[in-house]
Amino acid sequence: MTGSAGAVGRRTCARLAELGHEVVGLDRRPGVVPAPGVVLRVVDLAVADLRAELEGADVVVHLAAGVTAGDVGADTGHDRLAVVERLLSAADAVGVGHLVIRSSAMVYGAWPDNPVPLTEDAPVRPCPDFLFAVHRARMEEMAASWADGAGRSDQGWSAESPAGADPAGTGPSGGGRVLTVLRPAVTVAEERPGGLASVVGAAASVRSDEGEPLGQFLHSDDLADAVACAVQARYHGPLNLAPDGWIGVDVMAELGGPGPRLRLPGRLAPVVGRLLWSTGLSPAPPGVYPYSVHPWVVANDRLRDLGWEPTHTNEEAYVAGHEPGVLDTMDARTRQQLSLAASGLVLVGLVWLVVRLVRRSTRRG
Repeated sequence: MTGSAGAVGRRTCARLAELGHEVVGLDRRPGVVPAPGVVLRVVDLAVADLRAELEGADVVVHLAAGVTAGDVGADTGHDRLAVVERLLSAADAVGVGHLVIRSSAMVYGAWPDNPVPLTEDAPVRPCPDFLFAVHRARMEEMAASWADGAGRSDQGWSAESPAGADPAGTGPSGGGRVLTVLRPAVTVAEERPGGLASVVGAAASVRSDEGEPLGQFLHSDDLADAVACAVQARYHGPLNLAPDGWIGVDVMAELGGPGPRLRLPGRLAPVVGRLLWSTGLSPAPPGVYPYSVHPWVVANDRLRDLGWEPTHTNEEAYVAGHEPGVLDTMDARTRQQLSLAASGLVLVGLVWLVVRLVRRSTRRG
């Protein structure tokens, strides 16, 4: 398993060991052995001899991060996909039978016509300007090509490769290869929201009147349990990962405590978001903006049918990933007043910045 030193990786290693698997964890960072039966190795997937590392493995679980939510630029995506290609090549060479990859529910994209919720039968169409989602979708295509063995990844999960459990281990179409694609919602760990949660939260702080965002938040423990469930079932196909239901932006604002929030006309909101990003005032790249406007919440029925059950609700996961600060100890009235004041200051600052930029542009002209 790659990414074994992270919060999800540690939990997954321990869970698989409890189920009787011999687990070898690979990560660039050293980690603490989470359970008996787990061996950890410090490995850089970009340069290591991955054939030697994967020799004898029947299942490979790829949890390593790859492109993060704040990354931009084609070069970054290309370099990270090269690592995926090395891993798939090594898995092909040593005869790995089952591959589990961590993708994202963001591969469905955030579009006005998305059904609520999205099932695994929905098309993969990530928002093209958000590198994180585009990278995950491309990784899915590469993994599907590995599973098919003939480079037919563009056919998707066709009748030749039906989704479903493969308890006999013979593969979906007789080829002996099983691929599980996990598509989790925004994942958080205890008192640490994670990069994706921070980026989505920052994007949602500049609200557009075009729509009301819906949120799903998955606890890292539930993601780890889902990985173990998929390995046990030898499931071939995509699996959505999310708690039951979803929460609205008002609930997220209440759970997250005070903070500057702006509600702007549809055309102005992305401009302000881009300005905040370019000046370093926000961690949210412009490409994530549609995910704060249009729906992309997912159904978890298929994973539940395999026996998985979430142990945390959306609200519980959101709170668990929210690190409390000084403002959280204040009463509601004081927090509201501070939030309004902060929003006003942000708006004044944006107006001042726009005026400065316009004057500078006029002088150059």
